[in-house]
Amino acid sequence: MKTINLANKYEMFNEFWTPKIIGELNDQFIKIAKVKDDFVWHSHKNEDELFIVQKGTLFIDFRDRTETINPGEIIIVPKGVEHRPRTNGEEVYILLIEPKSTKHTGNIIDEKTVTNLEWI
Repeated sequence: MKTINLANKYEMFNEFWTPKIIGELNDQFIKIAKVKDDFVWHSHKNEDELFIVQKGTLFIDFRDRTETINPGEIIIVPKGVEHRPRTNGEEVYILLIEPKSTKHTGNIIDEKTVTNLEWI
C-alpha cells in the first residue's frame, strides 16, 4: 500500500495515446494516458471501458453522436460499442480503469496500437 501521486505520474512521460499502468485492483488495471488529436475507431468485445478526465476536454465519437467529457467527469463505454476518443488539439489527461484483458485498440491493429503496457 502506497500513495500514488497522479500529477507526478503524468510528469514521467510525454507520449500520446500510450497508457501507463499505475496500479491494479481486482483483475483490473488503473492506467493513465496523455491524449491529443484523434484516436482510432474501435470497440472492445468483452470489456466495458471507463474514462475519467483529469485535465482538458475529451470528446468520444459514437456512430450516432459525440459526448463531451470535462475535467472531473467520467464516461463508461459499454462493451461492443464502437467509439473514437479525440481532443480538439489540446493535451488531455485521462485515467482509465479496465480489465487487464482490455486491448488498447480492441481488435483493430493501427500505428497507435500499444501491445506492451508499461508500469510507471
